[in-house]
Amino acid sequence: MSNEIIKLKVDGMDCSNCATSISRFLERKGLEEVYVNFQTKEVRFKKDDEKISLDKITAGIHKLGYVVMDDGTKKSWWSLKRKLWFSALFTVPLLLQHLLMMAGIHLHWMENPWVQFAFCLPVFAIGVAHFGVSGWKSLRGGVPNMDVLIIIGSSAAFIYSLVGTLTGQADYIFYETAATIITLVLVGNWLEKRAVEQTTTSIGELTKLQVETARQVMPSGTVVTIDARDIKKGNILQVNEGDKIPADGVIISGNATIDESMLTGESLPIDKNMGDGVVGASLLVSGNFQMEVKATGEGSVLGQMIELVKMAQADKPDIQRLADKISAIFVPAVILISLGTILIGHFVFGLSFQQALMNGIAVLVISCPCAMGLATPTAVMVGVGRMAKNGILVKGGQTLEIFAKIKNIVFDKTGTLTTGAFKLKDIQYFTADQNKVHAMIYLLEKHSSHPIARSLVKEMENRKNGSPPLELKVSEHRGSGLEGVDPQGNVFRIGSGRPSFDGRPINSGAHIYLTENDQLLAALEITDDIKEKASEVVAYLKANDIRPYVLSGDKVEKTASIAKSVGIPDYFGEQLPNEKLEVIGRLSQKAYTAMVGDGINDAPALAKATIGISMSNASQAAIQTAQIVLLNGNLEHLKQAHAISKHTLLTIKQNLFWAFAYNVVAIPVAAMGFLNPMWGALFMAFSDVVVIGNSIRLKRKRIFK
Repeated sequence: MSNEIIKLKVDGMDCSNCATSISRFLERKGLEEVYVNFQTKEVRFKKDDEKISLDKITAGIHKLGYVVMDDGTKKSWWSLKRKLWFSALFTVPLLLQHLLMMAGIHLHWMENPWVQFAFCLPVFAIGVAHFGVSGWKSLRGGVPNMDVLIIIGSSAAFIYSLVGTLTGQADYIFYETAATIITLVLVGNWLEKRAVEQTTTSIGELTKLQVETARQVMPSGTVVTIDARDIKKGNILQVNEGDKIPADGVIISGNATIDESMLTGESLPIDKNMGDGVVGASLLVSGNFQMEVKATGEGSVLGQMIELVKMAQADKPDIQRLADKISAIFVPAVILISLGTILIGHFVFGLSFQQALMNGIAVLVISCPCAMGLATPTAVMVGVGRMAKNGILVKGGQTLEIFAKIKNIVFDKTGTLTTGAFKLKDIQYFTADQNKVHAMIYLLEKHSSHPIARSLVKEMENRKNGSPPLELKVSEHRGSGLEGVDPQGNVFRIGSGRPSFDGRPINSGAHIYLTENDQLLAALEITDDIKEKASEVVAYLKANDIRPYVLSGDKVEKTASIAKSVGIPDYFGEQLPNEKLEVIGRLSQKAYTAMVGDGINDAPALAKATIGISMSNASQAAIQTAQIVLLNGNLEHLKQAHAISKHTLLTIKQNLFWAFAYNVVAIPVAAMGFLNPMWGALFMAFSDVVVIGNSIRLKRKRIFK
């Protein structure tokens, strides 16, 4: 069985029911990891040729009424917009004649039933081709959509009028109703499509950041221009002032000032030197450098951002489950209500069959299951997109919903509440060979990307001069430190683990220890500053009834000092990794709990919490670890993440309320005969637009009071 993920571009999906029908088809064939997003027209699944071939999958999707597109597939000339204009061309005369007749003005040639039939027939043909085929295929797929209701309603009006034409009964003729229903629903579909496109702009904007060409430095030193798709890991690239950086990598020569705002939301450019990492798609403001490529395509930070945004926008929060259950039975229920309206109206209340039929058609055309299907995905799409613009990645709509309801938030101290710009304040040596201590610290810590490790590596680069070269096999133990073994089997460890001190006095500020075979070599004291606006973020959380905690492996006194400085009353110091997990576990059992850490050292705690939030700066490990990633490491963006989550959840609730309330009110009104089918079609057409418009409002909505 192959683990290859197949990605298809599928045209013709207009609503969540369309996506559901394709998902069901693929899942029934036994495929796994099925993902269908009607907004982005993307379908993906894990390939399994033993169960079904790709050709059969493509054919099956086609039978459902959708088209699998490839790079060479041209868009159909007969677009939704052209269908709308063509329908309107024939509908306007029919509708105008009807309105003039109601006003007492008669256009005798237009009152001829066969003339009206001639005007209505092209529109009805479009309706059958557009709504009829889609409705029939949705029934075959087991997920009836709104098109079933539209084609039944318009067909009933057209056929009834045709019978009246053939029998010469003018009172039976209302071709304008059949044509107007189809045209107005096409108007609604066109407006809906335009609106949905606006909710997907975040993916489009991220995709536009991708670089098209790059300058590769060949082994001979020659610089050649290559297509960005041909960049390989290990390539050496030349990047000049004004260029977009083509891929993720490390500077091997030169220096630069780089603007990463398009990825991280951080407004100020960052200075980079040899050895520093750079992120693809960021802008080189000044300077020039050569870089070694470390990641490309979907493996890069930008690639992972695009994938995460896509996945997050397709993810369904729990609040959508009720809407999905109702949508599944909505179409059959409406058809039954429509039939009941006709039969009860005619046989019980004595209405003419024509009036009873009109009431039944009005019930069909005013009903709108799509509004319920669009309520959540459009809001999630805009909310996730707004976060992405600010350098906040969120893994799924469900994460948004849970984070909006969070009650506890636990902060790691180092690199989260503090700047992570560490300085080595003091080293207490317990061996005469200080050069050995410096060399071991350098050799161990260079294998970690933790902020403390990076600062120690920079400090030791100068101090280790003259030290004998050592070969170590190094492994990182998340939450406790690093371990290295030399060729002779000696085990060196550095971290916050408490070694045996043999009664020797240790500097009270020390919290990092270097040992050889469990014997203490050195104790290190590190200083760090509190992040700007940390207190402001804590105050925001408290104002929103979220209880903050500090959880650290550092000494209790230091942890307490930091917690008090930012206004956090509850803290836990000197916590080993397993103790951190116990704390997170206890808090998570009582209420939704978020853990904010650096995404590497705190990975177990991030995974244990209800929501893990990483503060790492564009770290791939961070993207893989947490449910929410703040790419720029800016603590203030935690406020934005929570506020956007709250307003996204509020928007979903507003959308669902409108969708349910609209149908609860509109269907009885139509059934009682207070609504003409044409007005019903107009209201139905715009109900989706109301829901999507409310979601789009979230793009620029003020989220802080």
